[in-house]
Amino acid sequence: MPAPDVRLALLERRHLPALEKLLGDPAVLRFTRVPEPVPDGFVDSWMAVYERGRDDGSMEAFAVEDGAGEVLGVAVAPRIDRDTRTAELGYVVLPRARGRGVAGAALLQLTDWAFRELGALRLELMISPENGPSQRVAQRCGYVHEGTLRSLHFKQGRREDTQIWSRLPSDPAPG
Repeated sequence: MPAPDVRLALLERRHLPALEKLLGDPAVLRFTRVPEPVPDGFVDSWMAVYERGRDDGSMEAFAVEDGAGEVLGVAVAPRIDRDTRTAELGYVVLPRARGRGVAGAALLQLTDWAFRELGALRLELMISPENGPSQRVAQRCGYVHEGTLRSLHFKQGRREDTQIWSRLPSDPAPG
């Protein structure tokens, strides 16, 4: 399958309507840190956190757009540690964009950005053991499953294991 025509654009307030759509997706709520039920004003406060993180260099967020500029999802670095040159990355795509290679294309671009712009020496993905599609994206993008962190994720009074996947600049290119 040819790579989809997607690009990362710095996440801006103009992208907020698309983020609101993401919050209506049960899979996004199940496999992300978004609280349930989603509080009023959540998207605005979430955006403000990423704007502060952009300013201090500790976080970054991008809209995943198609060639026409339509938002297909988001790609984020919710944790950037400049001292250790590590970053946690994440990606979410709208249901209509799934199964078309959009998540993989976004993750590859986000990975390239982190290695190039941050000088990262270690990138991490935190994935639910129940999120098979995200695990397949990680593997296709050259990430290595290192193990499972037991009872790490806590949301809505429930604890869950979390897989950790990583990629280093010295790892072989995917494909």
